[in-house]
Amino acid sequence: MTSPSTEQGGIDGEDRPAPVALVTGASRGIGKAIAVHLARAGFDVAVAARTMADGEAREHSSTVKRSDTRPLPGSVASTSDLVEQAGGRALPVYLDLLDRASLGAAVRTVEERWGRIDVLVNNGRYIGPGHMDAFLDTPTELLDRHLEANVMAPLVLTRLVLPGMLERGSGVIVNLTSLSGLSDPPAPVGSGGWGLGYGMSKGALHRVAGVLAAELGDRGILAFNLDPGFVATERMVIDMADFGFDASSGAPPDVIGAAAAWLVTTPEGPAMNGGHIQGQDECRERNLLPGWP
Repeated sequence: MTSPSTEQGGIDGEDRPAPVALVTGASRGIGKAIAVHLARAGFDVAVAARTMADGEAREHSSTVKRSDTRPLPGSVASTSDLVEQAGGRALPVYLDLLDRASLGAAVRTVEERWGRIDVLVNNGRYIGPGHMDAFLDTPTELLDRHLEANVMAPLVLTRLVLPGMLERGSGVIVNLTSLSGLSDPPAPVGSGGWGLGYGMSKGALHRVAGVLAAELGDRGILAFNLDPGFVATERMVIDMADFGFDASSGAPPDVIGAAAAWLVTTPEGPAMNGGHIQGQDECRERNLLPGWP
């Protein structure tokens, strides 16, 4: 298998086994698509999430007003199967963004098994109440959970993978960002807007890539904000209609999977280091997913 490479920084091009990517939130949706497209691009993929097997029940209601523990489609196991069907090796890894011990255990597992992590994709985020609740209805501890899962966990993971990347002189960090972190909602939450916890945590995460690029770009580290735009994930279809979001208008997750695989392998990466990448725009303009739109 030929290793992806970039001209400067990013994934090095030395003769070695396939490069390794760790993708969080990879049991379904955008994370699943990114994992599969990275496998198609020649990566071995550590598939990380909480839902290890299909049918596991967890709280995924976005509001404190009700509970919803219906199993969602997808799991680490099913994504791992897709990764292997796409030509990569898959390593199923349990990871809970609200449990820092699990973050360290996940990175250790990948590095002990495969010896390296070349790409970290911080795609996973907090799922649960407070996501789509008005500020006055959102308990402060749920805002803490947003910050822990959406900001601190990606930072912890980044610090864990950077030593190996710096030793090798190459590595890529991709943070999935959101328009909600850059702009005000178009309407109140529940009518097409979003909760404060989501927006403020995505806004904080958005600042990370530029700092990493400024501090570590000359040591071979590339860091990007990848903005997926509105995507019709499984959870968007199942959960979000009640809050004013019509999944039928969203792009398929494969659009962002293709954009992510391009981003971490393109020779243009160093010129974009620290930048904000619009996934749907890049996919459309570069014809990364033939037949879309």
